[in-house]
Amino acid sequence: MIPQKKRLLGLTLAELKVVVNSLGMPAFTAGQIAQWLYVKHIKGIDEMTNISKQNRERLSAEYEVGALPPVGCQRSKDGTVKYLFPVCCDLVATNQTGQGATNRTAQDNTERYVETVFIPDHDRATLCVSCQVGCKMNCLFCQTGKQGWHGNLTAADILNQICALPEVDKLTNIVFMGQGEPMDNLDAVLKACDILTAQWGFAWSPKRITVSSVGVRNKLKRFLDESECHVAISLHSPLHEQRQQLMPAEKAMPIAETIGLLRQYDFTHQRRCSFEYICFGGMNDTAMYGREIVKLLEGLECRVNLIRFHEIPGVSLPSSDEKRMESLRDYLTHHGITTTIRASRGQDILAACGMLSTAKNENKIMI
Repeated sequence: MIPQKKRLLGLTLAELKVVVNSLGMPAFTAGQIAQWLYVKHIKGIDEMTNISKQNRERLSAEYEVGALPPVGCQRSKDGTVKYLFPVCCDLVATNQTGQGATNRTAQDNTERYVETVFIPDHDRATLCVSCQVGCKMNCLFCQTGKQGWHGNLTAADILNQICALPEVDKLTNIVFMGQGEPMDNLDAVLKACDILTAQWGFAWSPKRITVSSVGVRNKLKRFLDESECHVAISLHSPLHEQRQQLMPAEKAMPIAETIGLLRQYDFTHQRRCSFEYICFGGMNDTAMYGREIVKLLEGLECRVNLIRFHEIPGVSLPSSDEKRMESLRDYLTHHGITTTIRASRGQDILAACGMLSTAKNENKIMI
């Protein structure tokens, strides 16, 4: 399913203008193509019926839409749907100086896969989108990191999870909380968000999009400066030593530094800052942790989402019970921090928070 020609999906209006200019097509055709790609979600160039047949043939000679349908689907008893999408990720090799260098050899165009989760909930329909194959962060509680890192998704493959989704017309919200660390693939994530929010693209409000992060030095600041989308920070412990045990990224960018950065931005209007907090029974869900969270977040306009820990193979962390989570929620709310307990969705199909991993799926498909 790897595209044989250059893909139109993932191109900005400016890039589409370069394409049509190079093919001798009228400049306004770029806007027409953008509409077909990002509003009507067509799958083939022949469907672009307001473009002349001659120009469609010119375009088809070098390009294709590049939309790749899901190759797998699992449905939860709670209505959640997990899709398996093929991707053509950009692999990044490490050169002799230790710096990352994009390696675009033919073998790097290996077809790989990511999981995407569609979550319907009354009048809302949220899509949990992936941005990498695997993840480098290796958080103790997350199955994605256990499969290692195998490449960054292009903007085309990020958007494909949306455009090729059977329920695309039902979507109300998108969260970058699938596989991978968004700040570790920031260029592609920002480009995808630009296309999602541009008037010539999806024309979504940035307030319909939330991008998560463990906190990546310099990258998080750039995201906050260049995007108006919501931000969600993976907290999981207010204590430096414990958070570092759970999340190795704490060593490079401590949570206190992340909070200091967030304090430089205004979240008192529509843009929202939230913290994701997985509760581990007796480890981070006691009153002492509530006090430390209040102290850490004091004065910052934000909310906290408490999440149940979902067991993954090889990790013996305890899961918090409902009573402990409710007690922590009530304590934080009483002290001025809006706090909710996130409903667990899709656990029976391994689609809940921290459970995404394509390693087994890839082996099955490639056989």
